[in-house]
Amino acid sequence: MAGMGLKEEIIDLLERDKEFRYAVAGFLGLDEILKRMDKHEAELVKLREDLNKLREDFNRFSEDANKRMDRHERELISLREELNRLRADMNDGFNLLRRHVDALGARWGLLSEEAFREGMRGIVEKELGLKTVKWVKYDSEGYVFGYPSVVDVDVAMHDDRVILVEVKSHVGRADVYIFKRRAELYEKSVGRRPSRLVMVTPYADEDAVALANLYGVEVYTKV
Repeated sequence: MAGMGLKEEIIDLLERDKEFRYAVAGFLGLDEILKRMDKHEAELVKLREDLNKLREDFNRFSEDANKRMDRHERELISLREELNRLRADMNDGFNLLRRHVDALGARWGLLSEEAFREGMRGIVEKELGLKTVKWVKYDSEGYVFGYPSVVDVDVAMHDDRVILVEVKSHVGRADVYIFKRRAELYEKSVGRRPSRLVMVTPYADEDAVALANLYGVEVYTKV
């Protein structure tokens, strides 16, 4: 083998030495495998990076979706509350309109004053928190109207105080005067002075309100 170059010696060994040939083949195969593994490892790393990016994108999308859902839910709740408020306002408006129509009907004779008062009784109890009962007395001396007659007035008890309540479709000056006389008859008959005198009406004349203030009568018109 003298005079041979390295290349020729390797070729000669490959031809003559079976073990050497297998060793070289194995080395070449291992090297190829290692190269492929390196390539696959790089692809695996890239795949993992892509997967992480997809996971981050998905998490971000889920978070955004949850935020949008929360926002929509809050908006829906707000709209529902606003709808309920508008419905309540609308019902209050219809009830107020109905009471005013009833009051006009009572004034025009289309609805009796007593029917109007009965219809308003529940409103008075709700708005003023007063549960009333009717007190009836025969005024033999004609103290209230100037002649003997049956006199009645609504009485409410609140914190051991007596409150007299008068409900009318319209209050004029004479109505205030008569209500005051009824209160005085009640005090004379029962021996207990009312702590409050309350008139509830959709309509009250200005001079009636002035007289009520003079007598200490509270007039409620926002019904």
